Amino acid sequence: MKYYSDTIAAISTPIGRGGIGIIRISGELIPEIALELLGKVPKPRTAEYLPFRDKQGSTIEKVITLFFPKPHSFTGENILEIHGHGGYIILNILLSRILEISSKIRLANPGEFTERAFLNNKIDLIQAESIADIIDATSYQAAKAAYNSLQGFFSNQIHNILDKIIYCRMHVESTIDFSDQDIDTISYNKIKKILKNIITETDKIYKSAYSGSLLRDGIKIIIAGKPNAGKSSLFNALINLDRAIISSIPGTTRDTLYETIQLNGITFHITDTAGLQEHSTNEIELIGIKRAKNELKLADHILWVVDSSSCSNKYDDMLLPLQKTLPNINKKTTITIIRNKSDLSLEKNGIYIINGYTCITLSALLNSGIDLLKKYLYNNTKHKIQHYTLPHSIEENQNNFIARQRHLNIIKNAYQYLLSAQKQLNHYYCGVTIINDRFAEDLRYAHDELNKIFGKSTPDNLLKKIFSSFCIGK
Repeated sequence: MKYYSDTIAAISTPIGRGGIGIIRISGELIPEIALELLGKVPKPRTAEYLPFRDKQGSTIEKVITLFFPKPHSFTGENILEIHGHGGYIILNILLSRILEISSKIRLANPGEFTERAFLNNKIDLIQAESIADIIDATSYQAAKAAYNSLQGFFSNQIHNILDKIIYCRMHVESTIDFSDQDIDTISYNKIKKILKNIITETDKIYKSAYSGSLLRDGIKIIIAGKPNAGKSSLFNALINLDRAIISSIPGTTRDTLYETIQLNGITFHITDTAGLQEHSTNEIELIGIKRAKNELKLADHILWVVDSSSCSNKYDDMLLPLQKTLPNINKKTTITIIRNKSDLSLEKNGIYIINGYTCITLSALLNSGIDLLKKYLYNNTKHKIQHYTLPHSIEENQNNFIARQRHLNIIKNAYQYLLSAQKQLNHYYCGVTIINDRFAEDLRYAHDELNKIFGKSTPDNLLKKIFSSFCIGK
């Protein structure tokens, strides 16, 4: 356990007016601070109503205090929480009074309480990140998944894989060290079986982590199409707000518009873009088209809007303009064709499949068929999230966990090393058991990669970046 010479303090509640405001203090000087301000050190883990005094001994505020002695606290250090009225001025008066007691007391950096908890081995890096994810959660499901990560659900699965890798490494490296002795074929077969299981479990955890990243970050939906296809009308209908300007004049939308909606606990980030066309002489419109193309490259799901009153329902007529405009769309990106303006074409609203693509007919202007589209978006995303990991519906499942892009990259790298190890194992075993240094090295690389998830061997600049994204007081 590491204890710091300086004591940190910060207001933990949001800036503004409120019934209650909380100041958190962590460090060695807690007893001195408590005696100076409160006249006593509060009983551990017992709420006490005490006067908060100024330098002259006069009461500034009556506060509720909670004292958590080291090492059984969030940070592993002494922690004192002071609960007072939630006014901006009064909380800053109390905080200033705390900071003036000693030069060894300073204002906490963003995320420093959580950082100290991590450095003192109270939580691992996954759990530290999940605290920020709970605070930033944009839906019930994201909050629940972040809580599961905080409780160690994600960490336990990674530890399970690491334990198996360690077992293999112990056997393999001892085999290399004693290469002059015969190798037990049964042990080799056992390692081969365990490695196959590790690869399977790593693949599953990657897909689970990808699902968790969707819950954390939400789904990026880009509305795109030719000018005057009704993209902005669809945008307004989806967000249920008159956000985008609608006009019969082609090219009304020149910039990208962003809004966020939730459908049954899943967050969708909706972006309206400028109309795409091959030729334009308008400089502003060209900038809008460029921005639209950039957004399409980052999309999880593209809603390609066509005017059903002027475009046939043939595959080439509908999708060829998109393929010409952006031929290298990410293969993971879902593309859905929206045949808009059914009020003009008199087509029946509905959903069908054409050449493997989902096509939905609707009228954004009349808000007709929008519920069908929303239901489709939710079901499509729910299927992605629970395809590999969730045996029940999103609403019922208790085993979701939050993951970040950092986690996905690490697991992917470890998976590649494991595949390389398997290749080495299969290549060098031709009736005679041979376990080589390259195989052992691949296992070590996979082991080192997965350890990065917990912050082990993680560069200090990355840790600084992670914790600096937290709010002050957390």
